[in-house]
Amino acid sequence: MIQLKEIHSKKEIKQFVLFPFSLYKNNKYWVPPIINDEVANFDKTKNPVFENADARFFVAIKDNEIVGRVIAIINRYEVEQQGIKKMRFGWFDVIDDIEVTKVLLNKVKEIAQENNLEYIEGPVGFNNLDKTGVLIEGFDELGTMITWYNHPYYKDHLEQLGYRKEKEYLENRFLYEDIKIERHVKAGRILKKRYNLKELNFTKTKDIMPYVDEMFELFSKSYSKLSTYVPISDAQIEYFKKKYISFINPEFIKFVMHKETNKLVAFAITMPSFSRALQKAKGKLFPFGIFHLLNARKNSKDVTFYLIGVDPAYQNKGVTAILFEEFHKSFGERNIKNCIRTPELEDNTAIHKLWSQFNPRTHKRRRTYRLDL
Repeated sequence: MIQLKEIHSKKEIKQFVLFPFSLYKNNKYWVPPIINDEVANFDKTKNPVFENADARFFVAIKDNEIVGRVIAIINRYEVEQQGIKKMRFGWFDVIDDIEVTKVLLNKVKEIAQENNLEYIEGPVGFNNLDKTGVLIEGFDELGTMITWYNHPYYKDHLEQLGYRKEKEYLENRFLYEDIKIERHVKAGRILKKRYNLKELNFTKTKDIMPYVDEMFELFSKSYSKLSTYVPISDAQIEYFKKKYISFINPEFIKFVMHKETNKLVAFAITMPSFSRALQKAKGKLFPFGIFHLLNARKNSKDVTFYLIGVDPAYQNKGVTAILFEEFHKSFGERNIKNCIRTPELEDNTAIHKLWSQFNPRTHKRRRTYRLDL
């Protein structure tokens, strides 16, 4: 018999976080989170995302063991301000038992109907900065710290329960050596002169901080037209600053500024790959996990492109050439080998056109699923 249990206490939340550690034990491609960090992320008194989101945590129990988990999420801004009557679910993990999946998702459906919502979509997080999608291709590719990994049967379970494809995301990678920098140098020189632009690089994390708010404003302007966009509050930005900025190598953040106004025109954030380090850390920073992460921060030969934003007034003008020229310099100094891109919507033709010049290889696909109510 499968029992559904709603969880609340910090001890229960930790058990919720630990479930994938058993589900993916000895899996070479799953990348574990830092346990305490994940527990804190779900603390409604600490994470400001809960100011605009209702979330309920559930586990499925069989033979006194957790066999599945899910978070049922209602983003109130999305529902009340944008008029999108969507029920979200995320952090969905389950053993290969369709009955377990049915119990978990039936609860999500029940909550959606109680709140007069029109459809369910998942797996997704609280907003655009969270992980998204069920992996449907690339199960033998190493995961990243900013994506979910899952077994192949997740897709089958969802489709058996009547869920259909809602959005598809591509993940690509390319070799550093495939960046033909000459064209970017030439284009960058022309663009800087034509639009009165300049590059801005950093060597210290503290020097980035005065620009973070402006960067998120530009992020919002860049992505507001995408179907997945949900605004990020000032409190969430502050939380992001404290949680992530110190992990990012300052030389891996690049800005393009207008010379006269000193306004931000474009930005890109990349991060060294922490995947192998997180596997070695096994969910714990101490006593040794922190050293694996610091070593990766300094010596990883793989880099992940996390965010790119361009002011709409400068989109389609090629200003990303300036960013790529600056990244090429920094990556060359670090002897970077592989460039990995985070999930991008399949129908975002502009971003795919941007990357096509680097001879990318699609190595993973992921998908969100929808159920109309």
